[in-house]
Amino acid sequence: MSDLERKQLELGKRPALVLVDIINGFTDPRCPLGSDADSVVEANQRLLARFRRLELPVFFTTVVYRDAGQARVFRRRLPALEVLRPGSSWVEVDERLQRRENEPLIEKCWASSFFATDLAERLSALKVDSLVITGLTTSGCVRATAVDGLQYDYPVFVPREAVGDRNADAHEANLFDIHAKYGDVLALRTLLDTLDSRSA
Repeated sequence: MSDLERKQLELGKRPALVLVDIINGFTDPRCPLGSDADSVVEANQRLLARFRRLELPVFFTTVVYRDAGQARVFRRRLPALEVLRPGSSWVEVDERLQRRENEPLIEKCWASSFFATDLAERLSALKVDSLVITGLTTSGCVRATAVDGLQYDYPVFVPREAVGDRNADAHEANLFDIHAKYGDVLALRTLLDTLDSRSA
């Protein structure tokens, strides 16, 4: 079966950076949910510096379970999620990213950064016209956020070096799938150059 024709998307004049779950629970291999994500953190440091310099919107997300009724089936399916409790260091944004007070932290209970959160309303209020989605993990929360970003009618961009997964095969398969249907998967350098050209 032949592949579908697809057209390259265009980064808007006011993109937002959504850093999905780059929290200690996912970047520290000592956590049951974690992996060695140093290169992903480094790529996001570069992206953050550029978005901050250009004064473009930045959003972080984390997963937090505040009561037993939240995401019951998801937590039953993946018991390791139970470590993501209020007050735990596992739910805190990795300190290497130095999140600023004016950069919102969206709490979520499911995979998508949009589901049962106010992210869509916040993006609309800031007149965002496209999304750069990064973080952990490619096969889970990154993919779900990319799909929902498209479903909210945003052009979606995923810089390859700025996402990661515990499973290398799942990482590559989901990047392939995101690029096939939901957004543009591209090199970090290409995205940084595009941002620079937009600001020139």
